[in-house]
Amino acid sequence: MVEPDQTANWRKKLFTVIFEADTRAGRLFDICLLILILFSVSLVLLQSIPSIHAEYRDLMNDLEWAVTIIFTIEYILRLLAVQRPVNYAGSFYGVIDLMSILPTYLSIIFPSSHYLVVVRSLRLMRVFRILKLAHFVRESTGIILALKASARRILVFLAFVVLLSVILGSIIYVVENGVNPSYSSIPQSIYWAIVTITTVGYGDISPITALGKLIASLIMLLGYSILAVPTGIVTVELSRRARMEDSNSQACPNCSRYGHDADAKFCKYCGHSL
Repeated sequence: MVEPDQTANWRKKLFTVIFEADTRAGRLFDICLLILILFSVSLVLLQSIPSIHAEYRDLMNDLEWAVTIIFTIEYILRLLAVQRPVNYAGSFYGVIDLMSILPTYLSIIFPSSHYLVVVRSLRLMRVFRILKLAHFVRESTGIILALKASARRILVFLAFVVLLSVILGSIIYVVENGVNPSYSSIPQSIYWAIVTITTVGYGDISPITALGKLIASLIMLLGYSILAVPTGIVTVELSRRARMEDSNSQACPNCSRYGHDADAKFCKYCGHSL
């Protein structure tokens, strides 16, 4: 039977290798991981080329499954290394790590989902920690925290935009229906309103009446001001985060989250000793 102290010591060593880049073993582990990620992403890109896919299909599939199995083992080891696996699984990197292995398994049922493994490229963000670029870690953490802090206000704003699109789509439907066959239904008109209010302007649907063109012009002008709102919300949070102290690249052994102050002794998220 394994003693609790031995289990804790084993978990600590595993955590140091997988989550920390300060030791030789940890740095080597992360470098090998980044090389494997680059190889995997390159493999998916090559598989999308018909001539290469036709000639090396079986070999590439075997290599992709081998890489996926390695990533699966690595993900399980990360869960075992932390004291609270649920916290890691729900963290930004935890979700990305899980998403990097799911597409290959889902491809058994949905073959086209295989190409979604390019999400593994997001795991390359760990290169900032490996190369001791702490300021990049701080900036990326600041952006994530700012987006989280702004999430509710942005969701309220998006709900308003959706309602506005429904109203404007209904109005343009009343104006153009019967005159312009492009506006054959309210959902079709709502699609036009969304394309117009976001200033995308595909041009596949456009009003032909004078009143319809006037409404379209007003929506286009309104679109510019609408696009500025979420930018302003996030900018305010980023400015507030910019006043925070410099962070280090150390991960919390309890929740595996980064972004702690340089002189921090305890995790700012769960209070565990660093």
